[in-house]
Amino acid sequence: MAGKKQFDMDAALDAAMTQFWRDGYADTSLDDLSRATGLNRSSIYSSLGDKDTLFLRCLDLYATRYGEKYDAALSCAASEPVAAVRAFFDVTLERIADPELPDGCLIAQSAMAIPVLSPPVAARAEQALGFQRRRLRTALKAGGLADHDAEAFAVHVAAVNQSLAVMSRAGASPAQLLAIVGVTVDALAGVPEARRPAERLP
Repeated sequence: MAGKKQFDMDAALDAAMTQFWRDGYADTSLDDLSRATGLNRSSIYSSLGDKDTLFLRCLDLYATRYGEKYDAALSCAASEPVAAVRAFFDVTLERIADPELPDGCLIAQSAMAIPVLSPPVAARAEQALGFQRRRLRTALKAGGLADHDAEAFAVHVAAVNQSLAVMSRAGASPAQLLAIVGVTVDALAGVPEARRPAERLP
C-alpha cells in the first residue's frame, strides 16, 4: 500500500507541475489543481502542501527532470564544447516540439512572474535560472574557454534558451527557433578555444 500511495503522489505532483506549466502560478487556482491531480483540497494540503509549497515542489521537479537532460547533453563539453551546446539546445527544442507537453518553460514563465510571486517562490525561480547559467559556465570552462568567455557565453546561452520557450509560446515556428540556435552555436564555434584540439588554429 505504501508503494501505491507513493506512486499516486508522484503522479499527482507531475499533474500539478503540468497545470502550473500550462497556466502559470497566478492563473492556477486550487480548483484547477484539484481537477488536475484528482485530489480534493484537503488532500492537496495534507499530501502536497499549500499552493506556494506545491509550486516550489513542482519547480524542483521540473528543474531536476530537465537539469538531468541538460547535464547529459553537456557531458561531452570537455572535448566538443560546440557540439555540447548544440545538444543542450536540442533538449529545449525537443521539449518544445513535444505535443504532450505545455508550450514554453516553467522556469522562464516563473521568472517573468517574479514581481507577483511570494519571496520564497521568487527566490527559487531565480535560483533555478542561476543553476542553468552555472551548469553552462562549468561546461564551457571544461571545453577550454577562459573564465570571462565562459561566463559571457553561459549568460548568453541561458538567455537564448529561455527566449526559445517564450518565443515558441508566442507562435515562433520550428525553423525560426532553429535559426536562433544556429546564430548562437556559430558564434561559439568562432571562438578558437571552443574548437576541438585538432581544429584549433595555430
